[in-house]
Amino acid sequence: LVLAEMHRVASACCIFCLTAFWLPVAAIGAQENYEIQVYGAKTVDKGFTVFELHSNFTGNGSRSIAGTVLPSNRALHETVEITHGFSDIFEVGFYLFSTANPAGGWQFVGSHIRPRIRAPDSWRLPVGLSVSSEFGPVSTKYDANSWGVELRPIIDQTLGDFYWAFNPTVGWALKGADAGKGVSGMIFNPSVKVQWNLSKLVGAGVEYYGTTGSINRLAPSAEQSHIIYPSLDFDFSENWEFNIGYGVRVAGTGDHDIVKIIIGRRFPF
Repeated sequence: LVLAEMHRVASACCIFCLTAFWLPVAAIGAQENYEIQVYGAKTVDKGFTVFELHSNFTGNGSRSIAGTVLPSNRALHETVEITHGFSDIFEVGFYLFSTANPAGGWQFVGSHIRPRIRAPDSWRLPVGLSVSSEFGPVSTKYDANSWGVELRPIIDQTLGDFYWAFNPTVGWALKGADAGKGVSGMIFNPSVKVQWNLSKLVGAGVEYYGTTGSINRLAPSAEQSHIIYPSLDFDFSENWEFNIGYGVRVAGTGDHDIVKIIIGRRFPF
């Protein structure tokens, strides 16, 4: 029985990944400080729209211009996310990225569209399963790759008061400094969330975000990035969400000492 369930999950993952691969998508590949979130598998309910504000402050980032990319040290990133549920298993999200950067002032960075589909309840899987992809332009002042592709399979599960989610994300560039590298340019960016519900109102957990290299080559440890975010989630009602976390780099390189806050509100339209 266990082997049969594992086979069903593996088959569903393959179907979802193949479906996402053929979506006509193009996305930026390095907006990690704009949208810091481990996604759950559930999509927005049909006929509902969720408005979210992602506010992220980088306390310790890059301090010099790298090519065309401005420094990220002490930059405030504000992202507006609007997601609408078009069916019981399909949603589309839209993002607007902006930043207040000491090196460049307040500027518009770019936008994304993110379609996502999930496994229907009729499949009766032991875990939640969905996949999303993103596309949209971004200024080369903030990312060396102005176009790319991101595929984000999403697996999660709730076991009593314990919740976990895993997003094994892969991204690669279509236009920019890292374009045309084939498999060696397909970067693996895994993220994980574990959480315990302390009460009906508060959940305490840890979120992990990493960059480990391409899918065919593990990068040297000094070139990887591993950041841990102790976090809190507040469940004020089914129509509100609030997440806060503080990112500490535990290994490798990259920005760290990042404060992130997500505030969301759901409306029936």
